[in-house]
Amino acid sequence: MPPMLASLNPGWLLILAGVASLFITARQVRQAVTIAVPMIGLALLVTATPNVDLASADILGLKLVLYRVDGLNFVFSLAFLIAALLNAIYALHTDDRIQDGMALAYGGAAVSATLGGDLMTLFVFWELTAVTSVFMILRAQTRASYQAAMRYLGVQVLSGVLLLTGIAYVLNSRGTLALEAFTDLRDPGVLFIFFAFGIKAAFPLLHNWLQDAYPKATVVGSVVLSAFTTKLAIYALARMFPGQHYLIWIGAIMTVFPVFYAVIENDLRKVLSYSINNQMGFMVCGVGLGTPLAINGVVAHAFADIFFKGLLMMSMGAVLYRTGTVKASELGGLHRSMPWTTLFCIIGAMSISAFPLFSAFVTKSMIISEAAAGGYAIIFLMLMFASAGVLEHSGIKIPYYAFFGHDSGIRVKEAPFNMLLAMGLAAFLSMWVGLPAIVPGIGHQWLYSLLPYREEALGYSHHHLFTLDHILTQMQLLVLAIFAFVLLKRVHFYPPEKRGVILDTDWLYRKLGFGLASWAGTVWGKAGPAMTAAFGRMTDRAYAWIEAAFSPRGELARGGLTGAMAVWTAALLGVVLLLSFAAAG
Repeated sequence: MPPMLASLNPGWLLILAGVASLFITARQVRQAVTIAVPMIGLALLVTATPNVDLASADILGLKLVLYRVDGLNFVFSLAFLIAALLNAIYALHTDDRIQDGMALAYGGAAVSATLGGDLMTLFVFWELTAVTSVFMILRAQTRASYQAAMRYLGVQVLSGVLLLTGIAYVLNSRGTLALEAFTDLRDPGVLFIFFAFGIKAAFPLLHNWLQDAYPKATVVGSVVLSAFTTKLAIYALARMFPGQHYLIWIGAIMTVFPVFYAVIENDLRKVLSYSINNQMGFMVCGVGLGTPLAINGVVAHAFADIFFKGLLMMSMGAVLYRTGTVKASELGGLHRSMPWTTLFCIIGAMSISAFPLFSAFVTKSMIISEAAAGGYAIIFLMLMFASAGVLEHSGIKIPYYAFFGHDSGIRVKEAPFNMLLAMGLAAFLSMWVGLPAIVPGIGHQWLYSLLPYREEALGYSHHHLFTLDHILTQMQLLVLAIFAFVLLKRVHFYPPEKRGVILDTDWLYRKLGFGLASWAGTVWGKAGPAMTAAFGRMTDRAYAWIEAAFSPRGELARGGLTGAMAVWTAALLGVVLLLSFAAAG
């Protein structure tokens, strides 16, 4: 490969092509670009020389590593590039230059951030993901999507500000921008960076931007959003905070709390948004465990999640595209008119639920096994509960209410061919990664061979993964979860589909904030005129006093130097000296 191409970060190529797509009016040419460029990016990535600085620059005495491939970032970048390709295929039925271009640039920013080798490069593309991704929400062109986009952008920019502040502290203390693991969260700079990553990873209490924005995006936009931002945050945590025990508990809580919201949520794309939180929790917990096998599980599960979560988002996007709704209370019986979409949704549901022979079975189990091996009994039980919960809300609820359940009477066309093709490719990856290694290098061993700690992954595969004990344990969990769902539906104890908005941490601004603002408006309406009048009288008196003392007709201007003048002059001089001293200090 020519040296220039060898040093070309694939993410830059996607960004340039995305910007160019904004100006390509010919729909077929633009769509050819959005498909061809990720394929070229894949070729550049797989032929890149690992563990060397492929592109770097010296700016103001600081070394910036613009392109470096290693065992940790390769799998993330590979998944991002494949996702960009599938997203482009999924969007072929649309003709939206802004969405096409920004989706490609968004994927490119995520790839560029992942393949960067220093904190400043990470920051630049970290912010670019925020700017490009907001268009996935804005292009829905509704008042709700506009408001959600503004809130989303504010949160993402806050993450960037915290990251930049942390970088400034770290540069001052370390004198370098190198991507190195942090160990001391008491360092202010490290703490700023930790919270910057936590926002994008949707930590508990920092998460509601995700459920607020993703369901309000366009049909294509929600699929694109599900692939990049949160997984980039997982990469950053795995790179810089492995083994931080705080993350074990944060991740475990992330796996559990979304289950309760997803069970009662009516909007099926919002259910999947909570499911993103749930799956991210497994990855965050694995980063906190920090062992080689746990980090392997984090990387592998992030790879698998991009495709099975994308597949579920694609299937709900197809339903929304054909029916105009993804409300569980308004759907049902669509398996009759959308059989292929139903099939692909079921494959995504089985994958996220970790059925044997599907992807999460071979990825998530590494994290859970390490929690058990490390003696974290409570964490292990929380992860097992969350595994049953994800089967309930994503494995059963999504396909049941959309395609089965009560017959809504809706009869529509099957999804467009390009949507079915993208879903078929995502389904293939979700199944292929979950297959046992009948032939070396095929199925899960292909993914395991790419992981950062290859030998540990292959050893786990050989001694534990497809053993009878592991398969039976997982099947028991799944069967019991299915039985619980059926029983609750049978006795009418399962929460029914209801129209309405389920409040989460957005209660703080939807209820508390709105209530305080309304109260303040009421108080001002009653007391404002009196307060304004009182303030006016005070200012009039103060002005009259100053005029009486300091004007040419005032007391200090009469006669020669008096004692009063001396006192006033000394006082004013003292104030000036104090202000000067404070400014100099």
